[in-house]
Amino acid sequence: MIQVRRSEERGHFDHGWLDTRHTFSFAAYHDPAHMGFRSLRVINEDRVKPGEGFPEHFHRDMEILTWVLAGAVEHKDSLGTGSVIRPGEIQRMTAGTGVVHSEFNPSGQEALHFLQIWIHPERRDLEPGYEQEAFPEKDRRGRLRLVASREGREGSVTVHQDAKVYAALLEPGREVVHPMEADRHAWVQVARGALSLNETALRAGDGAAASGERALALLAETPSEVLLFDLG
Repeated sequence: MIQVRRSEERGHFDHGWLDTRHTFSFAAYHDPAHMGFRSLRVINEDRVKPGEGFPEHFHRDMEILTWVLAGAVEHKDSLGTGSVIRPGEIQRMTAGTGVVHSEFNPSGQEALHFLQIWIHPERRDLEPGYEQEAFPEKDRRGRLRLVASREGREGSVTVHQDAKVYAALLEPGREVVHPMEADRHAWVQVARGALSLNETALRAGDGAAASGERALALLAETPSEVLLFDLG
């Protein structure tokens, strides 16, 4: 069974410096029908104007992933981490017992476009941590590249949950198939482009929950970028 969450159905706020869309309930946006999917709690698509960003704020008990689509995120946190995340790089921050961090667009000209993803950890009060890895376009083109997993397999970042995250870049007519185990579920998020998921049409910003499917076939109609979450 595939259930589609259309882009235009998401929560939307334009704060001037920030244009944000929430796939699931977040902050001032509350929809009891969309509180997350399995351990996946948040997918926010954010566009941040040059020189703007999120000042220091607090998180705890969440696995936070950042995936940049255009521009760059300048990250600083109370762990002493200072880094810049660019397209093709994934950041994992374990908030655990508590982390303060900030995220800014360091460019004076280029807008920032990124996805921030929250996954419930398998247990509370983990030790806070940070990890960042790069996955070049050639590693994601025409295939589902593992970018996050519980075991940190294949050079992916480690998430403290039974979850695997894949990223792919697909050219028109290219199809990739992801086999699904009987007790697994998936969420597919289209970052850009247009594709079909088991013959269900999806466009940029659309998401889809999949349960009880033996395999997921992703066929691109236009140049597309997609994230796939394989969840327990």
